[in-house]
Amino acid sequence: MMISVGYIAKRVAVRPDWIKSNLVKEIYSVSDCISKDFADYINYWKHNGYWFFDSPEIIQQLAKQNAIDLTGTKLFYYEVFPQEFDGHQWKAFEPESSFTINIESPRQKILEGYDVVTFSCRTSPECSPLSCNSLAEKIETNQHCLLSSLERAKQLLENGDFNNSEPGPFRIFAVYSVEWT
Repeated sequence: MMISVGYIAKRVAVRPDWIKSNLVKEIYSVSDCISKDFADYINYWKHNGYWFFDSPEIIQQLAKQNAIDLTGTKLFYYEVFPQEFDGHQWKAFEPESSFTINIESPRQKILEGYDVVTFSCRTSPECSPLSCNSLAEKIETNQHCLLSSLERAKQLLENGDFNNSEPGPFRIFAVYSVEWT
């Protein structure tokens, strides 16, 4: 049911003071609004058609070739629900076809939760309203500012809980933590 989309390394941030949820300790959102990606990686054109990386090794090679320090980053692996929600209905979406996709499955992964992410430009992830728009104050999340299940994310979208947060469409991601090798 979920589609593998790849990896990213992030600098995980603790909950900013403006997110008024005592449940949230740190931000594992897919977007890089709060927990920043390891670099402005799109400019290197090493990502796949989902705008992530096919393997941790590609991230490490890119970092080495461009003197990007990965110290202190956390590695994430993502899967996405194959449809996006435009505020009214679910519609299929496709990866960017001009990029190859050859994603290595992680040997071990830990499911941290589910994030709802905006894609108004139809390319890379934009905002994660649970953190970016402080929806975690009204919607119960876990300590990583993520939802507990795919079903819960779908229900919240269909009920309009993400309306008036950021322009959609919205995609649902399973967020896994993965150890660097």
